[in-house]
Amino acid sequence: MPRLALYALVVCVLSVAAAVVSFVQGSWLGIVWVLMAGLSSNMTWYYARRGRGGRGSVTS
Repeated sequence: MPRLALYALVVCVLSVAAAVVSFVQGSWLGIVWVLMAGLSSNMTWYYARRGRGGRGSVTS
């Protein structure tokens, strides 16, 4: 797995944890963390597929 995909995966996991903590504390700021988790999840899939040379990969 490429390095950028691993970084995006770490951000995704930390965002989910932050969202859980925010919602447990009763803060609606958790919505922002959920959106960030979704974005970083998509980035993880993109960079993982790009690194494997999967279908639809972007070449530069």
